[in-house]
Formats: sequence, C-alpha cells, structure tokens
Amino acid sequence: VGAGWAGLAAAVQATLDGHAVSVFEAAPRPGGRARGVPLALPDGRQLMVDNGQHILIGAYRECLRMMRTTGADPDQTLLELPLTLEFPDGAGLRLPDAPPPIDALWAILTARGWRWRERLALLRAANGWRRDGFACAPGTTVADLCANLPPRLMADFIEPLCVAALNTPVQQASARVFLRVLHDALLGGRGASHLLLPRVDLGALFPQAAARWLAERGASIACNQRIEALAPTPHGWRVAGLAFDQVIWATPAPEAARIIGSSAASVQGPVAESMRRWSRLAACLEHRAITTVYAQAVDAARPSLRLPAPMLALRNTPEGPAQFVFERDAIADNAPATGLLAFVVSNSQGERAGVEAAVTRQAERELGLRVQPLLTITERRATFACTAGLERPPTGIAPGLHACGDHIAGPYPATLEGAVRSGVAAACALASRLESAAQTRV
Repeated sequence: VGAGWAGLAAAVQATLDGHAVSVFEAAPRPGGRARGVPLALPDGRQLMVDNGQHILIGAYRECLRMMRTTGADPDQTLLELPLTLEFPDGAGLRLPDAPPPIDALWAILTARGWRWRERLALLRAANGWRRDGFACAPGTTVADLCANLPPRLMADFIEPLCVAALNTPVQQASARVFLRVLHDALLGGRGASHLLLPRVDLGALFPQAAARWLAERGASIACNQRIEALAPTPHGWRVAGLAFDQVIWATPAPEAARIIGSSAASVQGPVAESMRRWSRLAACLEHRAITTVYAQAVDAARPSLRLPAPMLALRNTPEGPAQFVFERDAIADNAPATGLLAFVVSNSQGERAGVEAAVTRQAERELGLRVQPLLTITERRATFACTAGLERPPTGIAPGLHACGDHIAGPYPATLEGAVRSGVAAACALASRLESAAQTRV
C-alpha cells in the first residue's frame, strides 16, 4: 500500500522472491515524495523537474541495484562526480577520484580557506571516529560529537553536510546516524562518496521503470486508489475488498499512523495492541520541510554562464536560507540550455514569497547573478527530524503486516537509500514469515 520509492522497492523485491504482488497508490502516478513535476520556461518550453532536488551518492547500493534491476540504467541517468563541498568563493573541499581513505585525506589537506590547525583538527576528529568504529551513544547530537572542532569547520563542512544528509540542525541531529552516513560514504569503497546527480526527473529515475517492470511480470498496480483501512482475515489481511496473505504498508508516517491506529479497532488482543503501539511511534515523529526554488538566470551579459561546479554549497544565514544550488544545464549536459538553477532550502521555514525573495537576494550576493523564480515547491513533510535518541517505528507491525518507508527504524536518515533499504527489508520479512509458517505446519 503506497507506491513511493520504498513501496516500489518492496514490490520489486517481493516479485523477485516469487510472490504475487498487488500495489495500491492514492496518487495518479507512482513516485511519492520523489517524483517529477512539469515546469514552464518563459519561452514556452516545458521541462520535467523534481518536486524537490535530490542527490544520491555512490554508497547508495540498494538504490543502484533497484535501478539496474528494473532497467533504469544509472550510468545514463546519473551524473557521477567526486564529492565536492565547495562554496562560490572557492572555499571548501573537493575529494579526488581516489580510493578511500586517501581521497578524504587529500581533500582535507588541500581544502581551500582552511588553516592548517583546522585541517589537523578535522583529521584528529576523523581518526577518533574511525577508532571508535563510527559509533557513539544514542543520545549524542552532531554538535556534541563535533564540540572540539573550530567554528570554520563547523560552518563550512559539518553543518552543510549534516543538513544535507539529515535535514536537521547539528544541535538536534543524531550523531549516530551522521556517523553511519560518513562511514558508508568515506569507507564504503572507491566511488562510495561520489555524488550522483540525476540527469532525468526522479519519476524517470526509478518509479516509472519499476512500475513497468512490475506490470511486465504480472503485478497489479492500481493508482488513484486510496486505502483507508485494512481488516484481519483468518489467514491474513483484507485490503480494498481483497484478501492477502501479507501486507506491506508503505505510506508516509502520518497517514500510516492514522490508518494503522484506526484499523486496530477491528482487531482483538495482542495484535491490536501491537498495531496501536506502532501507530503511536509513527505519530510521534516530527517532520521538517524542504523547499526547492527553481529560478532562471536573467543576466543578459552572461547568457552562457556556468557555475564553478554543477552543485555548490551556499552560506546559510537568516538572510540567505538556501544551503545548496544546482545548475541544471551542467547536469543535463547535452540538453538545450535553460539557465535553470535549483536552490535547496533544507529545514525550510516561512512562506513562499519570503523564501523566494531571500533566495533571489542570496543568488545576487553569493553568485553575482540576477535570477527570476519560476517554480517553488515546498514539501511540508519532506523528512522526519532525525534527532538524537529518536525511536523510529519498526518494520514489523503485526503478524503478516509489515511497514516500510524512510521513517522506519534503520541506519539511514530520510533519504532515497533509506526508503529503498526499508522496502527491501520489508520484502525479506515476507519470506521469513513464510518459512516460519511452513516449519510450523511441518
């Protein structure tokens, strides 16, 4: 139930494992919170952009596996670049295309705008994290973890990296999850830290390919069908009037909490209590907004402008809310020029007009560009707040009833990889339950 990235990953994995699969989706098309939307340029051209600018990294193994499985070739649809966290003035660091940990070591030693004592402080901290196995106490925040780092390192490296990965300020963000992301990116093998920037819209990147792949293998996919309840049967669950052996619930956390909680009224005993407990955990999650401002450069004196890199970090202040800017023409490469930039405001606050005005001023101040906002999209519940000590709902809800989504308990924050991994885990739980049932019958 739900055809976002998590639900589709679960459906694909379940199909690979030999299950007969039905998918229900309330929206007209699959994709969830990572999908394509149309944008009209002033000259009349129509583009497909994303409902929020996303990036992937080379460590996102399950995302890449799912793309290849369903025929969405990441070598064609993603622009691969060594990890760069540079600002328009050239400050920051750029990892070379080298094996770890040489790439990170070289980037730190050659980072522009950092003093030697700052470089050495980061090396000491990174060595300590590695010595401790990239682990820490559950209640530790990123601010606690990095308390001894100089302010410049916090502003130019830790804070932008934390907000990009966890969409949560360092004072609240989970250091345990932050360290896991760092571990997988920096020690996950050559290319694990590479940026993977989508050349196509997010719908074309995986959801559309997954839907085609599932349909070709006999899966039923019903869009425009909202599921508001499920009920138990003697051997499983009933959804939309149909009986199923097992169900994977893959809607966003608030909707999942509401429907699982209300459906518990039709269930008796420990199963009902398990459903209510799961619902309470999902309902307690706090959510954070992300705004993407799509704006066109209007500087007639520089019509063929290219930014120093396809993705740049920006200095986030109350007057300049965006943390990153992406240049569509540099990412799409051979496509006709558009002058389109995507400004990303994580942990977004305020109304659209105010955010657009602030981003416009920020573009002129940091990039030396006049821009015209064309489309602004705010996902109010883009991610959950990945705070220190947070208890997230588990995959298992009740016997035969599982959950997946980027909010489900796991090592990753609210990312595409977290969503896909949870979907695969939920599909694997189906096989485990069937094996257990077969052993019981024997």
